[in-house]
Amino acid sequence: MDKKILVVDDEQSIAGAIAYAFRREGYVVDIAYNGEEALAKAAIFKPHVMVLDVMMPKMNGYDVCRNLENRTGLGIIMLTVKNDIVDKVIGLELGADDYMTKPFDLRELVARVKALFRRLESKREDEALPVVVGELRLTIPNRTVLLRGEALELTPKEFDLLSLLLTHPERVYTRDELLDLVWDIDYAGGTRTVDIHMQRLRKKLGEPYQQLLQTVYGIGYKALRELIL
Repeated sequence: MDKKILVVDDEQSIAGAIAYAFRREGYVVDIAYNGEEALAKAAIFKPHVMVLDVMMPKMNGYDVCRNLENRTGLGIIMLTVKNDIVDKVIGLELGADDYMTKPFDLRELVARVKALFRRLESKREDEALPVVVGELRLTIPNRTVLLRGEALELTPKEFDLLSLLLTHPERVYTRDELLDLVWDIDYAGGTRTVDIHMQRLRKKLGEPYQQLLQTVYGIGYKALRELIL
């Protein structure tokens, strides 16, 4: 499978140099010169990695991250002339995987992209393996949950919530974290929606499997690694 990279930078000379370096490495590369063009090309080109400049006119790199229709399987390395930790934190909180400050060495950027591809491939391999707890079986690629061999009818958000918890057993998530990770960073429904979805999930799982989803009082929720009968 061709590895595709979308380079986004309003400085054409920089974008061209980055694209040339990646093409020499055998990657399939497309270029966008502003944020709006980046969103349009991302929807059609479907890159595996986006090298995204932060400081662009009209729509900056942060806004591009916020407005991407589908972040699933997409790695992002952000580029900026700023060297402020606050800017870096904003980018990482919006889903960037890495961050480089201009000016940079093209060889280092290529090395970081290669490392990012390895992490993405490892993640895809991990997600391909089903999560099995007793007679409960969750498979992420085809978004199925089987309980005692029968398919559970879950809504997309119920599936996302269950898969997040089961793939990170014993990790405690606050309601705000779950809202950001499963819904959207700007979702206006409030943390009460997390409680409602947990109630529905537990009801669908029934006894004894609903006990896998534990309330951590005053904090949020976690999933058990195994069912304790």
